[in-house]
Amino acid sequence: MIDAEDRALFSSDHHAFRDTVRRFLDRTIAPNLDAHEAAGLVERSAWEQAGAAGLLCPQVPQAYGGPGLDFAFNAIVAEEISYLGSAVGFTLQSDIVADYLVHYATEEQKAEHLPGMVAGTTISAIAMTEPGAGSDLQALKTIARRDGNGWTLSGTKTYITNGQSADLVIVAARTTEEGGAKGLSLFLVEAGDEGFSRGRNLDKIGLHANDTSELFFDEVRLPANRLLGLENGGFAMLMQQLPQERLSIAVQCQASAQRAFDEAVKFTRERKAFGKRVIDFQNSRFTLADLKTRLQVGWAHLDWAIARHIAGRLTPAEASAAKLWHSEMQWDSCDAALQLHGGAGYMNEYPIARLWRDARVARIYGGTSEIMKELIGHSIA
Repeated sequence: MIDAEDRALFSSDHHAFRDTVRRFLDRTIAPNLDAHEAAGLVERSAWEQAGAAGLLCPQVPQAYGGPGLDFAFNAIVAEEISYLGSAVGFTLQSDIVADYLVHYATEEQKAEHLPGMVAGTTISAIAMTEPGAGSDLQALKTIARRDGNGWTLSGTKTYITNGQSADLVIVAARTTEEGGAKGLSLFLVEAGDEGFSRGRNLDKIGLHANDTSELFFDEVRLPANRLLGLENGGFAMLMQQLPQERLSIAVQCQASAQRAFDEAVKFTRERKAFGKRVIDFQNSRFTLADLKTRLQVGWAHLDWAIARHIAGRLTPAEASAAKLWHSEMQWDSCDAALQLHGGAGYMNEYPIARLWRDARVARIYGGTSEIMKELIGHSIA
């Protein structure tokens, strides 16, 4: 269990909310972890129950059905889901998609979509990555052309989280022939739009319970009111929102690393080798001591970053650094914890196996570790 009682970041309201999140996860998600992995997604009823419990989109203003809370509430949900070891896509909806609508949507768009996202009756996704464009958003090829008063959208997206389930997808597309950062716009595509289709639920190394898909846009005709924000303003919007996405990933990585450590401590205390507990070997104690030290540093840094973000002061470079450090630390922690399990760690019946599999992608999605270093480096030069 994450020890949050002494974290200055959180108030009594935050602690009460964390208790609510834990009760919901214990009741609704934890008993179904294996079923979700086997199915390749989380059932819609779980989303609706999460909405009813107040777990989705805490930052959405009351005018659109939300409670209007700060990002620390989002972080609590992300921490508890990741510590549990679930791959449910709640954080994608709450920490990433919702804020595009809160900050850039028209009043009509907000009223149409945000209440359903808060309630869990609308599942959302954001489609940036393409077969030939990952971390480099300037290389996107999906295009939207003027069509009367509206638009015609064509292209392919891949590796889209919540892709099989999404009722609403924010799609990044090029709206001019000019390359690079200029001429990108964001559009709202709905599940029933003609010409919009989904590929298969992609077979991934980890995060099996998180449906991830290719999305196809074959001359999808969109009315004018499906443009999100300013025409040709998409790149600026993406850049403004990426820091929160990367901070959210850092939050998840830290909580996962904590769970991996806790599992390693539990296993080495119970397991015996050569007549004594595995934890009594110096190598085990030194490994665990190193992990505990890094976790201590990680929690302090994470709370600093969250507080800075709430105050509106977290820079893109700082968010990139958080994503880089916590994702690399998560991988090291999960790998070391699995090693301490010995052969048992390679068995899927042990939680560490799932934690290890799921950890690998954190150094890739949201911008690879190499891209994070580039961004941080550019902020120095």
